[in-house]
Amino acid sequence: MKQKPITLFNTLGKQKNLLEPIKTGYVGIYHCGPTVYWTQHIGNMRSVVISDLLVRTLHISGYKTTLVRNYTDVGHLTGDNIGDADQGEDRMTKAVQREQSTPDEIAQKYIDVFQKDITTLNTLPANHTPRATDHISGMITLTQQLLDTGYAYATDYAIYFSVEKFPEYTKLSGQKLELQKQGLGHGDVADTNKKHPQDFSLWFFKAGAHANALQTWESPFSSSLVKNGEGFPGWHIECSAMSKHFLGTTFDIHMGGIEHIPIHHTNEIAQSACANQVPHTEYAHIWMHNEHLVTDNKKMSKSEGTAYTIQDIIDRGFNPLSLRYFFLQAHYQSKQNFTWEALQASETSLQKLYTTAKTLYKQIPWYKRLFMKPHAQYAHDFVSFLGDNIDTPQSLALVWNMIKDDSLSPSEKYATLIYTDQVLGLHIHQHITAKEKSVPIPKEILELVEKREQARANKDWKESDRLRDEIQNKGYEIKDTSDGQQIHKK
Repeated sequence: MKQKPITLFNTLGKQKNLLEPIKTGYVGIYHCGPTVYWTQHIGNMRSVVISDLLVRTLHISGYKTTLVRNYTDVGHLTGDNIGDADQGEDRMTKAVQREQSTPDEIAQKYIDVFQKDITTLNTLPANHTPRATDHISGMITLTQQLLDTGYAYATDYAIYFSVEKFPEYTKLSGQKLELQKQGLGHGDVADTNKKHPQDFSLWFFKAGAHANALQTWESPFSSSLVKNGEGFPGWHIECSAMSKHFLGTTFDIHMGGIEHIPIHHTNEIAQSACANQVPHTEYAHIWMHNEHLVTDNKKMSKSEGTAYTIQDIIDRGFNPLSLRYFFLQAHYQSKQNFTWEALQASETSLQKLYTTAKTLYKQIPWYKRLFMKPHAQYAHDFVSFLGDNIDTPQSLALVWNMIKDDSLSPSEKYATLIYTDQVLGLHIHQHITAKEKSVPIPKEILELVEKREQARANKDWKESDRLRDEIQNKGYEIKDTSDGQQIHKK
């Protein structure tokens, strides 16, 4: 299958770029996954659905993909909430204190919840779902490379990346480094040997504020305060190590939320480009960032009870796929406002889609259902809208326009619906046929039934009778009813 063109907005460059895969016909994608210390709210679910829509768009456009989505189970500090990812308490440590369990048990518990939630939203499984703690050696190797090449330096408390050694440091964020020097980076460690406020940690030693860290590993790095370089990785180096392990030193697309732009992804580019000695534009060729999901036009908040989860959706009696439908209605680069009224409207639209599809399905003789083909122009336009920076609102509108098009037969409409659902992921056919029992009729028999229907339409009764006899001789009974031909095995 010839690949169809796809353009995507690249945050690095602030413009749409034509996707030109490193390897023809194959796209490698890294998606920043969750820190598994808590149940993920539906804002995080939106990011996962968007990555799923990208993968499905690539598939329907003729590309093969490898999707890597990581689990952060160490090193993500609470200071990230206030714009300084190098300060605060480790999120996993907070969870351990809250639930009186081990870090590994906490991680596995919330990985299982996350996997269940994204499966409920009908997202395709990622090809690789690494845990950060399984890739410590890769993080140590990258950190050592940065030390060896002079991009990093050690103090008694941490190993830092020197941002002044990397002129392209702010290319992704567009920020001006010289305006951020005052009052930043002072953190909990109070490391007076830190050379620049924006220098970020690659490795924290088990010292100072982190003297009681629960998750630590030995390393080849030196510190006068700890033995054997004991410590744990900084948050950013984790993704650099895992993306390299699964996708190589350079790959096609990196995804995440817009909150990652100024800190996490900016730092990731710096350390990966320097450690792997590739241009900053080559680490990931395209950077895709989705906007936030807000609640009642405010940031989702656990303290205010608005950080809703998939379980909250289910507990209120909604079909979880109504949330997926809700996400489809806004472009991924647009902020989307969640309200229960909006979700109800999405559920109403989804049920209308199911009802329409069921009506169409019943109008198609059962023996013709295996030979349906989508309408060529609508199928082409659907893929074209998606190929223009994953424009799901336009694609969804096209589906409804197609349904209203009286020039199409029920068979064409239904087949086109099923074709588009390869990306929409609303389980349209599964919803309609869930209670149907499959009829294991061989293809050669179905083809004879189709020929007999054509003979009957042409009033060629002799040929119709001959085909009936042939079908019966092959072990099947066929009857003519008001609903068309009925067939079953003798």
